Amino acid sequence: MNSRAKFLVIVSSTFLALLLLLGTVLGKGTSADNPYPHIGVYTEVLSRIKSEYVEEPDVKSVTLGAMNGLLESIDPFASYLNAEQYKEYLKNNDGYKGDVGLVLSKRFGYIGVVSAIPGSPAAKAGLTTGDILETIKGVATRDMPLAYAYLLLHGNPGTTIDLTVLRRRPEPQKMTLTRAGLTSPPIVSKMMPNDVGYLRPETLSEAKVKEIAADLRDLQSKGAKRLLLDLRQCAVGGPEDGIALADLFLDKGLVTYLQGQRKPRQDFKADASKVVWKLPVVVLTNRGTADAAEVAAAALGDNKRAQVVGERTYGDASLRRAITMDDGSAIILSVAKYYSPAGKAIQDVGVTPNEVVQEPEPQLETDEDGEAVRPDVNETERKPSEDVILKKGIEILNKS
Repeated sequence: MNSRAKFLVIVSSTFLALLLLLGTVLGKGTSADNPYPHIGVYTEVLSRIKSEYVEEPDVKSVTLGAMNGLLESIDPFASYLNAEQYKEYLKNNDGYKGDVGLVLSKRFGYIGVVSAIPGSPAAKAGLTTGDILETIKGVATRDMPLAYAYLLLHGNPGTTIDLTVLRRRPEPQKMTLTRAGLTSPPIVSKMMPNDVGYLRPETLSEAKVKEIAADLRDLQSKGAKRLLLDLRQCAVGGPEDGIALADLFLDKGLVTYLQGQRKPRQDFKADASKVVWKLPVVVLTNRGTADAAEVAAAALGDNKRAQVVGERTYGDASLRRAITMDDGSAIILSVAKYYSPAGKAIQDVGVTPNEVVQEPEPQLETDEDGEAVRPDVNETERKPSEDVILKKGIEILNKS
């Protein structure tokens, strides 16, 4: 696609998103039977572009970009797949065992990194929260459906995938990752000075929560009287796993609730029979904390069961469904959101800690001319000299 066509896709997607959102608001004051009275404007604009633009536009690409632009404006985890893409998605979504270990969302129209699973090819290459994938296999990710990006990244173990990454560098960084069969990283569990137990699950699942329960009992047997629950960069696991994790600490209260336009509110309350740890807790979060970990952090923080320390979390906790269209295309959309006990939609605002502590941004090395020095692909450039979030968490625990 040439630059003019790319510009057309971008403008079209942005215009449609704004138009439909405006139509939603204005439509409320006109007719309940016709909530989008301005949708005809988009049809006319598209018709004018097709007939009078300097060259014949690729209407298929324009439509795909417009649909994904609309979805991103309301849900960064949504996707629109045309009929061909959806057919490929259904056929191959669970067919490949190789992966690079990235958790993704849409950012500024591109594919953004929520987190890289520890130990995965992506993590070893230094990819982390905030990076943007500009291209995947040479295909620009601008207006690429999120679900299709996942499809491209999967493949047979041992095969490679080429990426172009936008980060804090002056130019895109090219890298090649080798897909691998991913294994869940082990839970870090240890004793620290002053009877502080430390627990860091880097992914969550039903099995992981059971391991955490066993580790909590083990820490107590070793004399732990306070706990640091480190949920930083924990972005794998569904909301149900976050509920189960919160149950290990809460003997009463609301853990979370699920609600959508067509889904009545469903409350999830603490189960006192599942409590394992009744001693003081501090939860550590950062911008890479997402989904299950956010549900647990919000529950413990809002119920005053723990102090949450660190950065605001990413924002991802919803119930998603694939909705098929008459032409065989589909949208994958959040049909309900999980809310914190205080009533905040976690996907919209994330979880803000009681004690906000920002991880320092690492400084890029520069040469004599002030140009950024490019490290080897496998070198991680973002290791702060001091773990300020951990330090603050220990400080708060020692005062409890």
